[in-house]
Amino acid sequence: MLELRTLTSDDWPLWREVRLAALGEAPYAFGSTLAQWQGAGDREERWRARLSIPGAHDLLALLDGVAVGMASGVPGEGAADAELISMWVAPAARGRGVGDHLIRAVERWAVERGATVLRLSVMPDNRMATALYGRHGFTDTGEPGELLADGSGRERVMAKRLAAA
Repeated sequence: MLELRTLTSDDWPLWREVRLAALGEAPYAFGSTLAQWQGAGDREERWRARLSIPGAHDLLALLDGVAVGMASGVPGEGAADAELISMWVAPAARGRGVGDHLIRAVERWAVERGATVLRLSVMPDNRMATALYGRHGFTDTGEPGELLADGSGRERVMAKRLAAA
């Protein structure tokens, strides 16, 4: 059974466990690195702060009680914008609808807060994620994304228009 759980800053140990697993399993999918979140970066106050972004909606996906995915919705730059960030599904749970549920939950949150556009950034060579987002109606905006660590490429920015609540 799939369950989505909304996290608070008190859930930081669980978020930490899943986030570190994500950064370790799929380093190609994130702008952050595992090294940045380990060692000196692995502090309770940092994890709590990540789960305390004003207006954010942080989700954990549990499949049969086991944490297998995560995603967050955060307010965008304008009142009508929201952003999907930190999306990841564990390899064993891929192809089982976990990503679909996470995306739909973030979309519902965005609509409830009055957003009309949901944006995300994806690594340009992450074809599986790009295909998942495309199935949900996200399209390439043509906007330049964040510069990649190699300094030569940029993240791909995708967006979706949202229906009013």
